[in-house]
Amino acid sequence: MPTSPPSLNLAIQGGGAHGAFAWGILDALLEDGKVDIAAITATSAGAMNAVVAAHGMMEGGTDGARQKLSEFWKRVADSRAPFSPVSLNTMKKLWDPWKLMTGPMFQWFDALTHAVSPYEFNPWDFNPLRDALKATVDFDKVCVESPFRLFISATNVRSGKVRVFKTPEITADVILAAACLPYLFKAVEIGGEAYWDGGYVANPALWPLFYEDLPNDILICHINPERREKVPRTSAEIMDRLNEISFNASLMAELRAIAFVQKLLEKDQLKDDMRERYKDINVHAIRADQDLGGMGVESKFNTDWAYLTKLRDLGRAAARRWQANHLGAVGKRSSIDLQGEYLSL
Repeated sequence: MPTSPPSLNLAIQGGGAHGAFAWGILDALLEDGKVDIAAITATSAGAMNAVVAAHGMMEGGTDGARQKLSEFWKRVADSRAPFSPVSLNTMKKLWDPWKLMTGPMFQWFDALTHAVSPYEFNPWDFNPLRDALKATVDFDKVCVESPFRLFISATNVRSGKVRVFKTPEITADVILAAACLPYLFKAVEIGGEAYWDGGYVANPALWPLFYEDLPNDILICHINPERREKVPRTSAEIMDRLNEISFNASLMAELRAIAFVQKLLEKDQLKDDMRERYKDINVHAIRADQDLGGMGVESKFNTDWAYLTKLRDLGRAAARRWQANHLGAVGKRSSIDLQGEYLSL
Protein backbone atom coordinates (compact mmCIF):
# COMPACT_ATOMS: atom_id res chain seq x y z
CA MET A 1 0.00 0.00 0.00
CA PRO A 2 1.25 3.52 -0.77
CA THR A 3 2.42 5.43 2.28
CA SER A 4 1.19 8.91 3.12
CA PRO A 5 3.68 11.77 2.65
CA PRO A 6 5.24 13.10 5.85
CA SER A 7 3.53 16.10 7.41
CA LEU A 8 5.29 19.32 8.28
CA ASN A 9 4.67 22.99 8.97
CA LEU A 10 5.98 25.77 6.74
CA ALA A 11 7.45 29.01 8.07
CA ILE A 12 7.64 31.59 5.28
CA GLN A 13 9.55 34.84 5.61
CA GLY A 14 8.51 38.11 4.03
CA GLY A 15 10.64 40.20 1.71
CA GLY A 16 8.64 42.14 -0.86
CA ALA A 17 9.10 40.94 -4.41
CA HIS A 18 11.54 38.32 -3.10
CA GLY A 19 8.39 36.55 -1.90
CA ALA A 20 8.31 35.15 -5.44
CA PHE A 21 11.22 32.94 -4.34
CA ALA A 22 8.90 31.42 -1.69
CA TRP A 23 6.22 31.14 -4.38
CA GLY A 24 8.64 28.88 -6.24
CA ILE A 25 9.28 26.79 -3.12
CA LEU A 26 5.56 26.31 -2.57
CA ASP A 27 5.02 25.56 -6.25
CA ALA A 28 7.59 22.75 -6.19
CA LEU A 29 6.35 21.26 -2.92
CA LEU A 30 2.76 21.29 -4.13
CA GLU A 31 3.68 19.85 -7.52
CA ASP A 32 5.56 16.87 -6.09
CA GLY A 33 3.21 16.08 -3.22
CA LYS A 34 6.09 14.55 -1.29
CA VAL A 35 5.10 16.41 1.90
CA ASP A 36 1.77 17.25 3.48
CA ILE A 37 1.47 20.84 4.69
CA ALA A 38 -0.30 20.96 8.05
CA ALA A 39 0.17 24.65 8.85
CA ILE A 40 1.82 27.80 7.55
CA THR A 41 3.16 30.58 9.74
CA ALA A 42 4.10 33.63 7.73
CA THR A 43 4.34 37.39 7.46
CA SER A 44 4.39 40.03 4.72
CA ALA A 45 4.81 38.47 1.26
CA GLY A 46 4.91 35.07 2.95
CA ALA A 47 1.43 35.72 4.34
CA MET A 48 0.19 36.48 0.82
CA ASN A 49 1.64 33.24 -0.49
CA ALA A 50 0.04 31.33 2.38
CA VAL A 51 -3.50 32.67 2.00
CA VAL A 52 -3.46 32.47 -1.81
CA ALA A 53 -2.27 28.85 -1.67
CA ALA A 54 -4.97 28.02 0.88
CA HIS A 55 -7.71 29.48 -1.33
CA GLY A 56 -6.41 27.73 -4.43
CA MET A 57 -6.21 24.37 -2.70
CA MET A 58 -9.82 24.69 -1.55
CA GLU A 59 -10.92 25.26 -5.13
CA GLY A 60 -8.75 22.78 -7.00
CA GLY A 61 -6.36 20.87 -4.79
CA THR A 62 -2.63 21.26 -5.29
CA ASP A 63 -3.02 22.20 -8.95
CA GLY A 64 -5.53 24.87 -7.93
CA ALA A 65 -3.09 26.25 -5.36
CA ARG A 66 -0.31 26.45 -7.94
CA GLN A 67 -2.61 28.18 -10.42
CA LYS A 68 -3.82 30.75 -7.87
CA LEU A 69 -0.26 31.57 -6.82
CA SER A 70 0.65 32.22 -10.44
CA GLU A 71 -2.47 34.37 -10.93
CA PHE A 72 -1.74 36.41 -7.83
CA TRP A 73 1.86 37.20 -8.71
CA LYS A 74 0.81 38.08 -12.26
CA ARG A 75 -1.67 40.57 -10.83
CA VAL A 76 1.12 42.03 -8.70
CA ALA A 77 3.27 42.44 -11.79
CA ASP A 78 0.44 43.97 -13.83
CA SER A 79 -0.36 46.50 -11.11
CA ARG A 80 3.32 47.38 -10.48
CA ALA A 81 2.65 46.89 -6.79
CA PRO A 82 3.60 48.38 -4.50
CA PHE A 83 5.12 51.57 -5.98
CA SER A 84 7.79 49.77 -7.97
CA PRO A 85 10.51 52.37 -8.60
CA VAL A 86 12.99 49.91 -10.08
CA SER A 87 10.72 48.23 -12.58
CA LEU A 88 9.39 51.10 -14.66
CA ASN A 89 9.50 50.11 -18.33
CA THR A 90 10.87 53.50 -19.35
CA MET A 91 13.85 53.09 -17.02
CA LYS A 92 14.85 49.48 -17.78
CA LYS A 93 17.76 50.37 -20.02
CA LEU A 94 19.46 52.35 -17.25
CA TRP A 95 20.59 49.21 -15.42
CA ASP A 96 20.84 45.46 -15.66
CA PRO A 97 17.42 44.14 -14.52
CA TRP A 98 19.00 40.99 -13.04
CA LYS A 99 21.74 42.68 -11.03
CA LEU A 100 19.31 45.46 -10.11
CA MET A 101 21.89 48.15 -9.59
CA THR A 102 20.42 51.11 -7.74
CA GLY A 103 19.16 53.54 -10.36
CA PRO A 104 18.12 57.20 -10.16
CA MET A 105 14.43 56.39 -9.77
CA PHE A 106 15.08 54.25 -6.70
CA GLN A 107 17.38 56.88 -5.19
CA TRP A 108 14.66 59.48 -5.62
CA PHE A 109 12.02 57.10 -4.22
CA ASP A 110 14.19 56.20 -1.22
CA ALA A 111 14.85 59.86 -0.41
CA LEU A 112 11.13 60.71 -0.71
CA THR A 113 9.94 57.95 1.62
CA HIS A 114 12.49 58.96 4.26
CA ALA A 115 11.49 62.62 4.11
CA VAL A 116 7.70 62.44 3.76
CA SER A 117 5.31 60.03 5.48
CA PRO A 118 2.61 58.03 3.66
CA TYR A 119 0.03 60.11 5.52
CA GLU A 120 1.33 63.02 3.42
CA PHE A 121 2.32 61.56 0.01
CA ASN A 122 -0.32 58.80 -0.01
CA PRO A 123 -3.29 60.32 1.89
CA TRP A 124 -5.85 58.05 0.16
CA ASP A 125 -3.82 54.99 1.18
CA PHE A 126 -3.56 53.65 -2.35
CA ASN A 127 -2.31 50.06 -2.23
CA PRO A 128 -2.43 47.90 -5.39
CA LEU A 129 -1.93 44.78 -3.27
CA ARG A 130 -5.42 45.22 -1.83
CA ASP A 131 -7.04 44.76 -5.23
CA ALA A 132 -4.74 41.85 -6.13
CA LEU A 133 -5.63 40.03 -2.92
CA LYS A 134 -9.36 40.59 -3.15
CA ALA A 135 -9.41 39.52 -6.79
CA THR A 136 -7.63 36.26 -5.91
CA VAL A 137 -8.86 35.16 -2.48
CA ASP A 138 -12.28 34.53 -0.95
CA PHE A 139 -11.36 35.35 2.64
CA ASP A 140 -14.71 34.27 4.08
CA LYS A 141 -14.14 30.75 2.74
CA VAL A 142 -10.50 30.65 3.85
CA CYS A 143 -11.51 31.43 7.44
CA VAL A 144 -13.78 28.39 7.51
CA GLU A 145 -12.36 25.90 5.02
CA SER A 146 -8.59 26.45 4.82
CA PRO A 147 -6.89 23.08 4.14
CA PHE A 148 -4.09 23.99 6.52
CA ARG A 149 -3.88 26.16 9.59
CA LEU A 150 -2.67 29.72 9.18
CA PHE A 151 -0.71 31.91 11.58
CA ILE A 152 -0.17 35.44 10.23
CA SER A 153 2.05 37.89 12.13
CA ALA A 154 1.77 41.67 12.26
CA THR A 155 3.45 44.28 14.46
CA ASN A 156 1.25 46.21 16.92
CA VAL A 157 2.38 49.80 16.41
CA ARG A 158 1.52 51.00 19.92
CA SER A 159 2.88 48.08 21.94
CA GLY A 160 5.66 46.97 19.60
CA LYS A 161 4.56 43.37 20.17
CA VAL A 162 3.68 40.69 17.65
CA ARG A 163 0.04 39.87 17.00
CA VAL A 164 -0.54 36.43 15.49
CA PHE A 165 -3.83 36.12 13.63
CA LYS A 166 -5.16 32.57 13.33
CA THR A 167 -7.21 31.04 10.51
CA PRO A 168 -10.70 32.17 11.61
CA GLU A 169 -9.42 35.76 11.90
CA ILE A 170 -7.82 36.07 8.47
CA THR A 171 -9.12 38.95 6.33
CA ALA A 172 -7.66 41.06 3.55
CA ASP A 173 -6.83 43.71 6.15
CA VAL A 174 -4.89 41.16 8.22
CA ILE A 175 -2.72 40.27 5.22
CA LEU A 176 -2.23 43.94 4.34
CA ALA A 177 -1.28 44.64 7.96
CA ALA A 178 1.26 41.81 7.88
CA ALA A 179 2.82 43.47 4.82
CA CYS A 180 2.44 47.13 5.80
CA LEU A 181 5.76 48.91 5.34
CA PRO A 182 5.33 52.06 7.47
CA TYR A 183 7.22 54.35 5.10
CA LEU A 184 4.92 53.35 2.20
CA PHE A 185 1.47 52.83 3.70
CA LYS A 186 -0.63 54.02 6.60
CA ALA A 187 -0.87 51.63 9.52
CA VAL A 188 -3.71 49.14 9.06
CA GLU A 189 -6.43 49.45 11.72
CA ILE A 190 -7.91 46.16 12.98
CA GLY A 191 -10.13 46.03 16.04
CA GLY A 192 -9.06 49.49 17.15
CA GLU A 193 -5.34 48.69 16.97
CA ALA A 194 -2.81 49.85 14.37
CA TYR A 195 -0.48 47.34 12.70
CA TRP A 196 2.69 47.40 10.60
CA ASP A 197 4.63 44.70 8.77
CA GLY A 198 5.11 41.61 10.92
CA GLY A 199 8.71 41.21 9.78
CA TYR A 200 9.91 43.71 12.37
CA VAL A 201 9.08 41.41 15.30
CA ALA A 202 8.38 37.98 13.76
CA ASN A 203 9.71 36.94 10.37
CA PRO A 204 7.96 34.60 10.81
CA ALA A 205 6.79 33.54 14.28
CA LEU A 206 7.58 29.91 15.08
CA TRP A 207 6.21 29.71 18.60
CA PRO A 208 2.50 29.44 17.63
CA LEU A 209 3.32 26.03 16.13
CA PHE A 210 4.54 24.68 19.49
CA TYR A 211 1.22 25.06 21.33
CA GLU A 212 -1.04 23.42 18.75
CA ASP A 213 -1.66 19.81 17.78
CA LEU A 214 0.66 19.95 14.79
CA PRO A 215 3.63 17.99 13.40
CA ASN A 216 7.00 18.44 15.10
CA ASP A 217 8.73 19.32 11.82
CA ILE A 218 9.14 22.91 10.59
CA LEU A 219 10.50 23.82 7.16
CA ILE A 220 11.70 27.42 7.14
CA CYS A 221 11.54 29.15 3.76
CA HIS A 222 14.17 31.85 4.06
CA ILE A 223 13.93 35.02 1.96
CA ASN A 224 16.51 37.19 3.70
CA PRO A 225 20.06 35.81 3.45
CA GLU A 226 21.54 34.96 6.85
CA ARG A 227 25.20 35.15 5.96
CA ARG A 228 27.33 37.27 3.64
CA GLU A 229 31.06 36.73 3.25
CA LYS A 230 31.82 40.23 2.03
CA VAL A 231 31.92 43.04 4.60
CA PRO A 232 29.76 45.89 3.23
CA ARG A 233 31.63 49.13 2.55
CA THR A 234 29.41 51.39 0.48
CA SER A 235 26.40 53.15 1.99
CA ALA A 236 24.02 51.04 -0.11
CA GLU A 237 25.74 47.79 0.89
CA ILE A 238 25.63 48.74 4.58
CA MET A 239 21.91 49.56 4.42
CA ASP A 240 21.22 46.32 2.58
CA ARG A 241 23.00 44.26 5.24
CA LEU A 242 21.28 46.11 8.08
CA ASN A 243 17.94 45.37 6.42
CA GLU A 244 18.77 41.66 6.24
CA ILE A 245 20.02 41.47 9.83
CA SER A 246 17.02 43.33 11.26
CA PHE A 247 14.51 41.21 9.34
CA ASN A 248 16.25 38.00 10.47
CA ALA A 249 16.71 38.97 14.13
CA SER A 250 13.45 37.60 15.54
CA LEU A 251 13.78 34.31 13.67
CA MET A 252 17.38 33.89 14.84
CA ALA A 253 16.26 34.44 18.45
CA GLU A 254 13.56 31.78 18.16
CA LEU A 255 15.98 29.30 16.60
CA ARG A 256 18.43 29.90 19.45
CA ALA A 257 15.62 29.17 21.92
CA ILE A 258 14.71 25.94 20.12
CA ALA A 259 18.37 24.88 20.09
CA PHE A 260 18.68 25.60 23.82
CA VAL A 261 15.56 23.55 24.68
CA GLN A 262 16.80 20.69 22.51
CA LYS A 263 20.09 20.74 24.37
CA LEU A 264 18.28 20.54 27.71
CA LEU A 265 16.13 17.66 26.45
CA GLU A 266 19.15 15.75 25.15
CA LYS A 267 20.97 16.12 28.47
CA ASP A 268 17.82 15.23 30.44
CA GLN A 269 18.09 18.49 32.38
CA LEU A 270 14.36 19.23 32.53
CA LYS A 271 12.08 18.04 35.29
CA ASP A 272 9.32 15.66 34.24
CA ASP A 273 6.56 18.26 34.55
CA MET A 274 8.57 20.71 32.42
CA ARG A 275 9.56 18.09 29.84
CA GLU A 276 5.89 17.49 29.05
CA ARG A 277 5.48 21.17 28.12
CA TYR A 278 8.12 21.15 25.38
CA LYS A 279 8.25 19.54 21.97
CA ASP A 280 11.40 18.13 20.46
CA ILE A 281 11.19 20.18 17.26
CA ASN A 282 12.79 19.06 13.99
CA VAL A 283 13.91 22.09 12.00
CA HIS A 284 14.65 22.16 8.27
CA ALA A 285 15.55 25.10 6.06
CA ILE A 286 15.59 26.22 2.46
CA ARG A 287 18.03 29.09 2.47
CA ALA A 288 18.20 32.15 0.24
CA ASP A 289 21.90 32.96 0.72
CA GLN A 290 23.05 31.42 -2.55
CA ASP A 291 20.21 32.66 -4.77
CA LEU A 292 19.34 36.08 -3.29
CA GLY A 293 22.59 37.04 -1.58
CA GLY A 294 23.74 39.24 -4.47
CA MET A 295 20.54 41.29 -4.61
CA GLY A 296 20.14 44.60 -2.82
CA VAL A 297 17.11 45.89 -0.95
CA GLU A 298 15.93 47.81 -4.02
CA SER A 299 15.30 44.49 -5.77
CA LYS A 300 12.51 43.79 -3.27
CA PHE A 301 10.51 46.45 -5.12
CA ASN A 302 11.00 45.00 -8.60
CA THR A 303 7.68 43.58 -9.78
CA ASP A 304 8.51 42.95 -13.43
CA TRP A 305 6.94 39.63 -14.44
CA ALA A 306 10.19 38.35 -15.95
CA TYR A 307 11.99 39.06 -12.67
CA LEU A 308 9.27 37.48 -10.51
CA THR A 309 9.24 34.30 -12.59
CA LYS A 310 13.04 34.18 -12.41
CA LEU A 311 12.79 34.23 -8.62
CA ARG A 312 10.05 31.59 -8.78
CA ASP A 313 12.34 29.32 -10.78
CA LEU A 314 15.17 29.86 -8.29
CA GLY A 315 12.79 28.94 -5.47
CA ARG A 316 11.64 25.81 -7.30
CA ALA A 317 15.25 24.72 -7.80
CA ALA A 318 16.05 25.38 -4.12
CA ALA A 319 13.07 23.25 -3.07
CA ARG A 320 14.21 20.44 -5.37
CA ARG A 321 17.70 20.51 -3.80
CA TRP A 322 16.20 20.36 -0.32
CA GLN A 323 13.99 17.42 -1.24
CA ALA A 324 16.88 15.54 -2.78
CA ASN A 325 19.14 16.05 0.23
CA HIS A 326 16.92 16.28 3.29
CA LEU A 327 13.39 14.99 2.71
CA GLY A 328 14.28 11.71 4.41
CA ALA A 329 14.95 13.55 7.68
CA VAL A 330 11.34 14.74 8.06
CA GLY A 331 9.73 13.08 11.05
CA LYS A 332 13.07 11.80 12.33
CA ARG A 333 15.54 14.60 13.00
CA SER A 334 16.52 18.17 12.17
CA SER A 335 18.38 18.57 8.90
CA ILE A 336 20.26 21.66 10.10
CA ASP A 337 22.72 21.82 13.00
CA LEU A 338 20.72 24.00 15.34
CA GLN A 339 23.12 23.91 18.27
CA GLY A 340 26.18 24.40 16.08
CA GLU A 341 24.66 27.32 14.18
CA TYR A 342 22.74 29.13 16.91
CA LEU A 343 24.34 28.25 20.25
CA SER A 344 28.03 28.33 19.37
CA LEU A 345 29.92 31.58 19.89
